[in-house]
Amino acid sequence: MGAQVRFEDRTWQVTTLVDGRAYLAAEDGPTGCVLAARLVAAPDFKVVGRADLPMPSAEAWAALPLADRERALSWQRHIREIETGLPGGSGSAGVPRDEYDPQRFTLAEREHAKARELAALGWTKVSRATVQRRRIAYHKQGLMGLVDHRSLRARTATGRADERVVAAVLEALRLRRGRKATTVRQIIDLAERIVADRHGPGRVTLPARSSLYRLVRMLADPAEPVGCPARTATGPDGAGGDAPALRPAERVHVATARLGVEAVGEDGRAVTVSVTCTLDGATGCVLAAVLHPQQAAPVELSVLLAEMTVPRSARPGWREMLRAAHEALPLPLPQRLMPLDARIEATVARPVALPQTLVFDPAAAAVTPWFLTVCESLGVSLEAAPARRRGVHPVAGDTVKTLAGLFTRHAADLAGALGAVHPPDSAGRQAEAFFSLPHLRDVLDEWITARWHTRPQQALRHPLLPKAALSPQEMWRVLLGVAGSVPVPLTGQDFAELLPVQHQAVTESGIRLGRRRYDHECLDEHRGRPCPTTDGGRWEVHHHPYDVRQVYIRLPDGLLHQIPWTEHAHALRPFDDTVRRRTGQILAARSGPPGHPPPANDGPGREAGVPAGGTGLTDTSAPGGADVAPVPDGPGRAGALGMWDAQAEAEQW
Repeated sequence: MGAQVRFEDRTWQVTTLVDGRAYLAAEDGPTGCVLAARLVAAPDFKVVGRADLPMPSAEAWAALPLADRERALSWQRHIREIETGLPGGSGSAGVPRDEYDPQRFTLAEREHAKARELAALGWTKVSRATVQRRRIAYHKQGLMGLVDHRSLRARTATGRADERVVAAVLEALRLRRGRKATTVRQIIDLAERIVADRHGPGRVTLPARSSLYRLVRMLADPAEPVGCPARTATGPDGAGGDAPALRPAERVHVATARLGVEAVGEDGRAVTVSVTCTLDGATGCVLAAVLHPQQAAPVELSVLLAEMTVPRSARPGWREMLRAAHEALPLPLPQRLMPLDARIEATVARPVALPQTLVFDPAAAAVTPWFLTVCESLGVSLEAAPARRRGVHPVAGDTVKTLAGLFTRHAADLAGALGAVHPPDSAGRQAEAFFSLPHLRDVLDEWITARWHTRPQQALRHPLLPKAALSPQEMWRVLLGVAGSVPVPLTGQDFAELLPVQHQAVTESGIRLGRRRYDHECLDEHRGRPCPTTDGGRWEVHHHPYDVRQVYIRLPDGLLHQIPWTEHAHALRPFDDTVRRRTGQILAARSGPPGHPPPANDGPGREAGVPAGGTGLTDTSAPGGADVAPVPDGPGRAGALGMWDAQAEAEQW
């Protein structure tokens, strides 16, 4: 409350935040009230005086030498301490050191103090003017403004350490952080054991010991050399279970649960499906949910971060894709939980926020150096979920399992309403799965919006009102008004930046990725040409692993452009799903035992024992049988060589 924002080409002041609504007052007198979720998702929304630091590109950051990357991250912590008194920035835990207290010293005095401190730590050519230039460059260009410009000009693939070795050294530094008896030799030995445990003995070529010594000294924070006590606490107190969350997006948990329904994979066969959710610890809202085959690799945390921090209305082409997915299943109410217009309105108002702390299971998700850099730039703290102990239960994991069970029941009822669940065959085997993965993802998105966020939950109660169970949507509105601030999400361009990267060629037919073709008219002037900004000549393509309808390519203008899948309409059209189901039957018959007939079509006009071809002939050529004899003409035939009527033939049989 009290912040000034830009909205609808006017400057407003936030006077009150009540029940998820923001009450605004303009400078020239008018007042207004708008949903906080709509306010922050508006295209022209901006907080006046808030510095929107640009996010570094994944490719540009990975191309920098490790020393420059670590130096920039160290500068970032020192600049935050100069401006706010805390290395983690405003809102982080701790008490400012005396010489950096903003209440006692001016900004110039704090810059002088930081220059003296860095000089005492061994940093060369550091003065108050240097610190000031670094701080101004950080506010203009973000983290890339703290990188030596000579490193930005020089691009070479030689002389760089293996990223797997770098990750192991960083992990060893984290494990031995703050221990006075630690030496560089111990850090190197621990890093070598970590590499052998993660990738196997001898699978990763380790540098020479002299190179590892230099690598450890480069990766170590200059303010905390190896063997010195830590300046801050290494983690939260493990006693008493997880720390409570008191405001929206304060603690967001990542959990996975298996669904009880199967979906049809890209090879036409049924696959077991799991759902991975990011669950807000204070309100129970699902900020992001993705479906994926259970045998697939763990969900990338950068994809979940993009899903939960960027409003759907800010993503290019979102409304058209939602309309196509909704119309792909022409269901009447109540099977269709809400009409299309109501669904669009409700989806726009779904909570999105940048988390303060992201809690995840380190055994189920891999944290890359790039993701650590993004979280450091955005101010997101990462916390490993504690192992299950006596008296401590993973509440988020149990909640996601409950969500998976309820959605499994809804999907089974929906499939039954569509008439897609066939009876078991003669061998007792259940019929094939009906939903394809794109269908099931759309059904999950609608169900979370219409059912989960509006369903009262027993865990969402206030201590003073123990008999009133609230829904996640209601709890979000309650805590949003109590917290007095709205978690501001990211922009549409940041959504594409957070997605995984692959390098592909731009041919005359477009971009080939995962046996799919993506094309758009913006590629016309680049077809068949190498990328001028990469070493190999291939173009930087960002893709969503669980949404194949579009990819994003970085063109020479530096921006990521959306490129649609040329055949995206086939993924959700009802007729194409019928073709897919029939193809699955043919593939299943291919791998059946010798002499076993293909599955019969259980559609109207066909009994379970009729051959698929419907020839009207009785095959008695087996041992002990007679020759093949034609069936006399019946109502299904117009003569010996006439037209065959399937309906009449079925009635005769």
